[in-house]
Amino acid sequence: MMKSVKSLKFSLLLFSYSMSMLLLTYFFLKVDKCVILEIELFSLSSVVFSMMFIFDKISISFSMVVTLISGSVFLFAHKYMEEDPFCGRFIWILLSFVISMNFLIFSGSIFFLLLGWDGLGITSFALIIYYESKDSQLAGFQTLMVNRIGDVIIVLSVFLFLTQGQFSFLSMSNYMFYSSGIVLMLCVAALTKSAQFPFSSWLPAAMAAPTPVSALVHSSTLVTAGIFVIIRLSYNFPLDETVCSILLLCGSVTCLLGGWAATYENDIKKIIALSTLSQLGVMVFSLGMNFPALGLFHLYTHALFKALLFLAAGHILMVTFGAQDIRTMGGVGVLMPFTCVMFNISSLCLVGAPFMSAFYSKHMILEKMLMTSTNLVGVIVMLVATFMTAKYVSRTLKAIAWDKSAFPLLSSYSGVYTALPVMILALGAIGGGKFILSLDISNFEFGFLPSVQSSVINLVTGFGIYMGLVENNLKKKSFSLSTLFFLTPLVYGSTKPFSSLVSKMKILDQGWVEPYFFIKNKIFWMGSNLTSSGNWPNSRVVISAAFIVFCFLNGTLFNS
Repeated sequence: MMKSVKSLKFSLLLFSYSMSMLLLTYFFLKVDKCVILEIELFSLSSVVFSMMFIFDKISISFSMVVTLISGSVFLFAHKYMEEDPFCGRFIWILLSFVISMNFLIFSGSIFFLLLGWDGLGITSFALIIYYESKDSQLAGFQTLMVNRIGDVIIVLSVFLFLTQGQFSFLSMSNYMFYSSGIVLMLCVAALTKSAQFPFSSWLPAAMAAPTPVSALVHSSTLVTAGIFVIIRLSYNFPLDETVCSILLLCGSVTCLLGGWAATYENDIKKIIALSTLSQLGVMVFSLGMNFPALGLFHLYTHALFKALLFLAAGHILMVTFGAQDIRTMGGVGVLMPFTCVMFNISSLCLVGAPFMSAFYSKHMILEKMLMTSTNLVGVIVMLVATFMTAKYVSRTLKAIAWDKSAFPLLSSYSGVYTALPVMILALGAIGGGKFILSLDISNFEFGFLPSVQSSVINLVTGFGIYMGLVENNLKKKSFSLSTLFFLTPLVYGSTKPFSSLVSKMKILDQGWVEPYFFIKNKIFWMGSNLTSSGNWPNSRVVISAAFIVFCFLNGTLFNS
């Protein structure tokens, strides 16, 4: 009972913090100011090593969104994890995960950024391997190895910061010699954290974590950390042509890869994970077109409806007792109408349906793509990815919500701890886009297109919906697409030499330690035999002498 109360207390605390951040966001928008708090650690050779906090409309508003979703997830986890014997430990790790994300949001220097960045990596690894199965351990290892690439790149960028005599993002300018190199390194590191191509394989594998973790990771925390770093850099330092080209390529390919793989997937959690991959590609593509405000806008709307999608899927998994195949989930719409409505709302946001929150951001990104001088290959890839998104969304909805009963659902439980967070996020998924636009007018963008070009986006989306409805769900899985065009075997193959080296070092270590344990066991065996024989004085002498010899061998073998 105490574990449940702890989850509810943390949920209430996060909701209260989110409301206070909403008031602060309104205040900072009115005064149009930025507060910077710098703590000097030490100074060496006229270089000041400091930690910097940035309080502005971007950091405070994003912290508001993160804590609002986190409060909903904690409330949902109160019911979802109630039978877990280690629920208290799970809640504490989840809270540290949220705190690490807030560290990264308010960071203004590379040292404070590393604190939140590594905190996210460590806590996400602990959450992914939480169930301690073989699949979860492999997924956690893959996530850790891919994210280590970005960590190494950020650590290497410290040397470039050192050449400029400062470690802040705000003081970089075009006149500094190494600034473009710093921005390039930080952007590549951000691509690893946000699972962009070719670092995409770890995101579907992270589905081994519990559903509340997936709802938090895929909406507003781990995968959005890299996107937020690029947005922060874009506001303070204009991205050059090389970085924009990399972002356009990675964003478009990732969007196509996630949508295409989801059309052949039957696991509901894998489908939602691949949809996250697709939407992250849309955000990176927007940043590649030099629209950071539009990318931040889509980041907010995506966080709200993706958390709703995961919580609705988690409610379905609770009812079906863990069955995740969409081909066996027919009839959910009849037995669970409330959850079905929430699932439909979040799926419509994923497509970018009119007057939903994502319509104001995703549709505008696609229109800006047709307005700007983006290359033709990128435009074609994004249009095909839009078609794939509409196709797998309609296919999933047909199987879960609109199909006849194909699986005998054994439970229809719905309580306040599962309904309340879903309702909160549903309000954000429906009216979040309009609310954010009315709150901050800088997110508003105009689009002027000929009627033919404007209708292309709607035609592609409508054709994708039609193909998803007429296509048969009972089709085989594609190995190339399920592995994201062999990215997963590539990651495992690259890490295999390291795992074999570790196993050889373990054997070597056992070979050195084996005489130590052999002598220790023999000594205590002799002592126990002498003690049991009844010769107490002689046995005590022998045991004392054996202990002295044991200590001598210990010091000789391991301290020489």
